[in-house]
Amino acid sequence: MALYKKESLDQLRGKIDLVELVSAHIKVQRSGSSYKACCPFHEEKTPSFVIQRNDTHYHCYGCGAHGDAIAFLMGYLKMGFLEAVEHLAERFQVVLEKTEGNEEGKGISKTALKTILERACQLYHYTLLHTAPGHLALNYLYDRGIDLEFVKKFRIGYAPQQSNFLQKILIEGRGDEELLVQAGLLRISETGRRRDFFSDRITFPICDASGMCIGFSARKFKEETFGGKYINTPETPLFKKSHVLFGLSYSRQRIAKERKALIVEGQIDALRLIHTGFDFTVAAQGTAFGEEHVKELIHLGVSHAILAMDGDDAGQKAAIKVGHLLQKKGVEVSIVPLPKELDPDSFIRENGEEAFSRLLAQTVDYLTFLFTCLRKGKSLDSPAQKNAIVQSIATQVGTWEHPIMVHETLRRLATLAQVPEEMIPLERQPLLISEEKKEKVTTSFEKIDPDKILETDLLRWLFFAGENPELVELVKANITSDQLRVSSCKKLFSVYVGAYKESKPRDLLALGSHLNEGDEQELLSQIMQKKINLQRAKEGVTETLRQILNRRWLQKREEIRIKIHSGKCSEEEALALAKEFDEIKKNPPVVKG
Repeated sequence: MALYKKESLDQLRGKIDLVELVSAHIKVQRSGSSYKACCPFHEEKTPSFVIQRNDTHYHCYGCGAHGDAIAFLMGYLKMGFLEAVEHLAERFQVVLEKTEGNEEGKGISKTALKTILERACQLYHYTLLHTAPGHLALNYLYDRGIDLEFVKKFRIGYAPQQSNFLQKILIEGRGDEELLVQAGLLRISETGRRRDFFSDRITFPICDASGMCIGFSARKFKEETFGGKYINTPETPLFKKSHVLFGLSYSRQRIAKERKALIVEGQIDALRLIHTGFDFTVAAQGTAFGEEHVKELIHLGVSHAILAMDGDDAGQKAAIKVGHLLQKKGVEVSIVPLPKELDPDSFIRENGEEAFSRLLAQTVDYLTFLFTCLRKGKSLDSPAQKNAIVQSIATQVGTWEHPIMVHETLRRLATLAQVPEEMIPLERQPLLISEEKKEKVTTSFEKIDPDKILETDLLRWLFFAGENPELVELVKANITSDQLRVSSCKKLFSVYVGAYKESKPRDLLALGSHLNEGDEQELLSQIMQKKINLQRAKEGVTETLRQILNRRWLQKREEIRIKIHSGKCSEEEALALAKEFDEIKKNPPVVKG
């Protein structure tokens, strides 16, 4: 993350209040000289999650969860390292200065863009509530069953028809026109004409994980308004349509905890469900739900997606498409059986949230839904029509990336279609995979790197138990960075030991400031994924060191054995190597201290 100056990160470290941060997400109570809470990382009734006063770390005595502010955001909200750093900077109002020569550091900062978008959001919201044109839009919302509480909770606004509304109020005489352009709030035509991007539309803020506005989805409420029903902020440094899930800022916490997400088509659908307690709901921007959205959900740990698309034919097609993208990546999919011509918003307004809860209990699995949709208007008594349905589904399922999911789904397809399993395409060659898929499967196994697992364990002990100098000295007495094999682990180990020797901070923020994006930051995420038991820290560190030393000991023996059997040694050299081999074998490594 060598994007920000060390001085900025040091300033941020000094501003972070761990109790304030954690209190924003879970209920924390003062208890003597500490603060306690029910641990957010495991189910419990008696608080065992503790933050000592003025400490920068939390610890759970129930499950062993331990870490600092960065670790909390990465573990609880599933943020990436850089995302967590920027979230903390926004929360504690620290401006992160970019390093010199950083290409991303040139131009307008993300902080400035978020500031202008927040101001636009407040202005649109005020205009909706306190102007005559805004009241027309407000009445439209009231007619849709959206009350004032709903409007205020989600900061819904109104962009007036006036073409230079934002320019006049936000940048009058300040020369910040480029800021509006970069934020997606102003467009300049080839002739030089300047117009606000949103005009005569109801605005719905799109927020990042910290709740800061990064763009808008805007809906027309008059037929004569130019353009489609919804338009979104154009691509900006903050807003990437293919990555952003609408409503995630309200739903992220529950989605990450329960590992399930409710996916809908429209923004109002998402907000309605969130408002009525289904706060694990998200929507894509428009209908363009794609592979990047799937990756975002998988990153949050989602293993089960529930699709509540509109009840019309277009909604069914959307459910088939979105469900396929999710199943392809190994996410289980269920479909909510919404009545025809109803969407989640209208269903709840007509029937109430309890009725929607009952619908959620009646979901059907993706394969059953797909089979039902494809057989509409066709006769299963016709061999040709049944064959066409089965072939179509089998072909689609065959593109999924997880062989077991493919195998089991095709078996269930045989049951649904009432045909022998051996008649289903691909089933006659169980789990035989194309060369392309075989390469993917092989690659996935190759990613299981025992060296990386072992060295990550060592770093985990250092990060979370390394406040104890005895443990750091134990590590230093037994290994050096040269004995590590994974480059990112070696670098992080060297940074940690260097900071220890110079008595510098060794928290995640300090260490992460030395890392570049990519594999090195991914390493920090992997370190966060496992918990440790601080009560057995010395035993854990000792065992990890023993395995690293044994690894090198075994490697030396193997290298000698290969030399002996290579046929390239003289008899005298082979004898000397054999003696060396025996000597090494007799003296297995012992952890010092």
